[in-house]
Amino acid sequence: MAEIIPFRALHYDSRRVSGLEKVVTQPYDKISPAMQARYYGLSPYNLVRIIRGRPLPADHGQENVYARAARDFDAWIGQGVLAAEPQPALYPYHQRYAVPGGSASSLTRRGFVALCRLEGYAAGVVHRHEETLAGPKADRLELLKRTRAHFGQIFLLYSDPEGEVERLLEPGSGGKPWESVEDEYGTLHSVWRAADPGVIERVVEAMRPKKLVIADGHHRYETALAYRDWCRAQGLAGERAEYVMATFVRMETEGLTILATHRLVHGLARFDWEDFLERARQAFEVEPADVTNLRQRLAEAGRERTAIAAYAGAGRAALLRVPPGADLERLLPGVPPGLARLDVVALHRVLLERVLGIDREAVREEKNLRYVREFDAALGEVDRGDAQVALLMNPTPIEAVRDNAFAGRVLPQKSTDFYPKLLSGLLIYWLDNPSGI
Repeated sequence: MAEIIPFRALHYDSRRVSGLEKVVTQPYDKISPAMQARYYGLSPYNLVRIIRGRPLPADHGQENVYARAARDFDAWIGQGVLAAEPQPALYPYHQRYAVPGGSASSLTRRGFVALCRLEGYAAGVVHRHEETLAGPKADRLELLKRTRAHFGQIFLLYSDPEGEVERLLEPGSGGKPWESVEDEYGTLHSVWRAADPGVIERVVEAMRPKKLVIADGHHRYETALAYRDWCRAQGLAGERAEYVMATFVRMETEGLTILATHRLVHGLARFDWEDFLERARQAFEVEPADVTNLRQRLAEAGRERTAIAAYAGAGRAALLRVPPGADLERLLPGVPPGLARLDVVALHRVLLERVLGIDREAVREEKNLRYVREFDAALGEVDRGDAQVALLMNPTPIEAVRDNAFAGRVLPQKSTDFYPKLLSGLLIYWLDNPSGI
């Protein structure tokens, strides 16, 4: 069963910072070098200094980065830049946004922030849907050990067709937000406090039977699990390390948007477009396409069956579709049908591995592969010669994410891009809060 609890969030004191937009950030793994530099210039209290600090010339390895993050964090608390809430609460969190590349009309994704008891995947409470890499987890674990705080939220999905939990929290999110900030992508983030014990109790009970799916934050969730186990092994086990901060969003909400993440192939010793298409024909119907309407053609084809688009520059574009009635067991041996029907799985197992010869280890290490969200940006990288071919996809449906996660089937890394991201620094779970959880 899912166990959630309220907590006394640590947060920026508006009296000590000149604007919330100058101190909060996108999640650490979405911060590019250019974004990092901009964040550094916005405020001496920008959270990037803690979650993605830059090594100084005198530093010896990453050790000083983590030590400096811990010193800054402690100093900001001591200076009152960060303040703790006096009583435990749940925090309704709404994001109003426009879909990139879509219409100008806005959507609102509604969720709430709470602490979630950490459970291993085998317990059947929290389910993953993507593979993870070892490197980011080691980095996040060292930061967590030094700071003993969670600065970003795990994005967890739950099913609630009737919207019971949202209705329970609705009275607390009807007035002026406690915190409100617009990020660099034009998304308005609003947070309220729901501290009424009766409301909290009803929400906690309503969430108890839910199964949870990680939408975003697999690395951070597994880092929190590793930290919990490390604390237990060190004799430091306590209730606070048993929880992680999370935003809970119901799967059925109208504001849930998943974007595609396209693959850019580069650095191959040899790439020949005609040879690529010939090898792809062993598994796909291959049809030449006009790059000017490639996005539309891909979307239309994806409504009927597995479809992937390829672009190699100089007008070379093609639409690749799995034939109707194809023997998926023969095409993707050992792959369960629930996965075999997904575009991203066919792309990885067939196009990357068998056609282009990029094995799974190379994919994990991103040796010949980069990822990009924007369709036109992917085409542009090929046109500039920064990639040899772009492999373009439609978004993975939420139903596929849910069903495969509940069945214990894991999708390739970056199979989904839930938009918008949850801001880091709006709320902080401080394990050493002297006032309690």
